[in-house]
Amino acid sequence: MNFYPAIDLKEGMCVRLQRGELDTAIVYNDDPVAQAKIFQEAGCNWLHVVDLDGAVSGSRKNVKTIEEIRSSTSLKIQVGGGIRNLKQIEFWKSKGIDRVILGTLAVSNPSVVQEACRLFDGILIALDSRSNKVATAGWKSTSNKNTLDLAKSFEDCGVDAIIFTDIDRDGLMKGLNSNATKKLSDNVSIPVIGSGGINGPKNLENVKKNIPNLEGVIAGKAIYTGALRIEEALRILKD
Repeated sequence: MNFYPAIDLKEGMCVRLQRGELDTAIVYNDDPVAQAKIFQEAGCNWLHVVDLDGAVSGSRKNVKTIEEIRSSTSLKIQVGGGIRNLKQIEFWKSKGIDRVILGTLAVSNPSVVQEACRLFDGILIALDSRSNKVATAGWKSTSNKNTLDLAKSFEDCGVDAIIFTDIDRDGLMKGLNSNATKKLSDNVSIPVIGSGGINGPKNLENVKKNIPNLEGVIAGKAIYTGALRIEEALRILKD
């Protein structure tokens, strides 16, 4: 099971939000490149990066920072936030980004997601869920799309993985929504990455035990607050 430490970028800084609300942003490191290096030195293989400014605006906003992370580390990197057409996907792939995460596009134009899977490797979809409905546009809007139904609609197009986030837990350290995450992972053939609410080693151990078919887990605030040590997380998910 993979471990994905998260770097959420707002105005070039590493922040954490509560439920995706931008006015709750707390800066944990004003040097995201240095933070990425810390993750690498602790033994991580992957890095999960979200351009929060891009997610809201629908355009690339933190390109320079992400490029510097790419050139300064050997981490495998997955990037999301505001990627809403094939040209933007191609742009990130040309920069050496291993995986591109599509959220709003999965709701607004699923045919583009299907085409992206045909053209590129490493296409992920983010299903950010609020009361079982998929949110879009940096979580500012909520669609009428049922999370599980939308996930199933992508089963045969080559999506590498689904990132599932319970918005009501994200950044609050209430623990991963294991029931909803397990329901999704048990009912789709696409690998699922759990996200939102991880609060420490016990929570991670329970996730590993109760949802053994997860592809991986994303953690952010628990790392930055010291509630979860990187080395501990890697050990738990490897054992």
